[in-house]
Amino acid sequence: MRLMFFELTTEPLDVGAIARRVVPEECGATVTLDGYVRRFTKGRETEHLVYEAYEPMALKEMDRLAAAAKEKFEISNVSIVHRLGKLEIGETSVVISVAAPHRRAAFEACEWLIKELKRTVPIWKKEVYADGEVWVEGE
Repeated sequence: MRLMFFELTTEPLDVGAIARRVVPEECGATVTLDGYVRRFTKGRETEHLVYEAYEPMALKEMDRLAAAAKEKFEISNVSIVHRLGKLEIGETSVVISVAAPHRRAAFEACEWLIKELKRTVPIWKKEVYADGEVWVEGE
């Protein structure tokens, strides 16, 4: 069974539950990225983050990325879930899970997906500091 799952939500993310959505019998590995809000960025102390998205386009681009990853790597299933709204330090902002018959492909695909998500998906991040705030461009 091939499965791709994408979601944008304002609710807290359950990393384990999201990862388990993509585990099929034929796979030997699932690699999951848990991206969360850190306290310091480039020496500046972050109070919280705010994520916004152009939701219809973001979901369409997530679908396109997953399809491209399946073409590029020997993987079976992909799940991408991104949280929107205000997130506090330590809260999960994105979960990407990739299931594959072998772990190397799952690792490579997961790394490629987070880089491409930050580069192409219309999700914007505002970092809020004690002395101001800044919208951050994708990497």
